[in-house]
Amino acid sequence: MSPSTGAALFAIVLVVVIVGFVVVTTYNAVVALRNRIRKAWANVDVALKQRHDQLPNLVEAVRGVMAFEQDVLEEVTRARAAYAAEDPIPRQAAVSDQTSAAVRSLFAVVERYPEVRSGANVAALQAEIARLEDVIADRRELYNDQVFRYNTRIAQVPTNVLAGIFGWTPEPFFAADGAERERPAVDIRTA
Repeated sequence: MSPSTGAALFAIVLVVVIVGFVVVTTYNAVVALRNRIRKAWANVDVALKQRHDQLPNLVEAVRGVMAFEQDVLEEVTRARAAYAAEDPIPRQAAVSDQTSAAVRSLFAVVERYPEVRSGANVAALQAEIARLEDVIADRRELYNDQVFRYNTRIAQVPTNVLAGIFGWTPEPFFAADGAERERPAVDIRTA
């Protein structure tokens, strides 16, 4: 083998090793980001399930006193029933938005009834659901941060080339609707 053939072979091997290294490290980085998205969504899902489990307790606690506010109670029940953990993330996000809106409506109605608002169990349930809404908001933020990192990474060179090869597509953000962008002014303290 001549020295020029050896040098050419060495250059080819070096290029293959460098390209292989870039492909492997890029692939591993994207896999790590996808797993972080799944973990972040699992954390959102846990909070959604906790809220899902608490809503019937709140509805039952206020049902007797608020008999003529059945439309609000039915909306909370309907929103809760629409939740399905196996649905795709965008569908779960939409259901979560509907449930949050129904909960805000229920909190607003409860405020109009001092006898309901003053009940210790109602106040405790309201506080727990309000806490869960805050947890959901925090976990949504973490989820969206991970989605941002992933979507940015697969749009950058050289990952965008690999994205086409491996079928990596942008993940959807967990977006709030217009009504959710404003925090409701609800005072849940007892009178």
